[in-house]
Amino acid sequence: MIRSTAHILLHFIVPAAVAKRWFRGDWQRSFAIMIATMVVDLDHLLADPIYAPNRCSVSFHPLHTWGPIAIYASLCFHPKTRLVGLGLMIHMLLDGIDCIWMGLAL
Repeated sequence: MIRSTAHILLHFIVPAAVAKRWFRGDWQRSFAIMIATMVVDLDHLLADPIYAPNRCSVSFHPLHTWGPIAIYASLCFHPKTRLVGLGLMIHMLLDGIDCIWMGLAL
């Protein structure tokens, strides 16, 4: 329970910190765009069960596989898609950390 709560909170805290640190002039818009990328979790609806607390999202859900992750990374290099790419990469990084936490039984 603590791990999953921390995981969800980090999905809001990390984009907020990134927006406030690197996008100071427009941090609220930047934060909103990065938070909007959580729509990537809609691919969880394709799984059965939809939510499994001990399932690693990375490499399991279609939008959390290495091909899409490479596309998300490439979005970071183009000014018009940078915030979307950054939001998606933060999301994947946090999901990857959650997978590690699962392995450590936190």
